[in-house]
Amino acid sequence: MTALELNAELYRAMGEIADDETLLAKVVKYVKKLAAQKKTDPTLMTKEEFFARVDKAEKEIADGKGFTFTNRDDMNVWLNSL
Repeated sequence: MTALELNAELYRAMGEIADDETLLAKVVKYVKKLAAQKKTDPTLMTKEEFFARVDKAEKEIADGKGFTFTNRDDMNVWLNSL
């Protein structure tokens, strides 16, 4: 569905419950929760974006650009530097 179609579907569904204040309050609460999640969660990505990052990392490792650590302390120093 396109964004326009989804908007139309949302408004149709809202019209069915427009006279029920309790249901409308639940909808508003949930929509606010979704909007806040979108704004505050930088880790959200599509499946395609995720696998593109995995493919890029595998290529970098194959090209010798990866990191190896001989002990946990070295790894922690590197992680803390990020």
